[in-house]
Amino acid sequence: MSVKAFLYIISTVLVIWSIDSVNINKIFKTNRDIQAKIFYFILALCLIELLTNFMYNVFSAFYNV
Repeated sequence: MSVKAFLYIISTVLVIWSIDSVNINKIFKTNRDIQAKIFYFILALCLIELLTNFMYNVFSAFYNV
């Protein structure tokens, strides 16, 4: 398994674990559960991508992968 795939797995676990602590439903209007779930999904994907690229760049800078 490549380094980036391993970082995606770690990032996914960390982002889902950390974003689970936020009650996003209180931010949205009432009866907008589907929109809140879609927002949650898109936010998680964006954070996973950003975190993975950041960790990969740091790893590459120190270890010249």
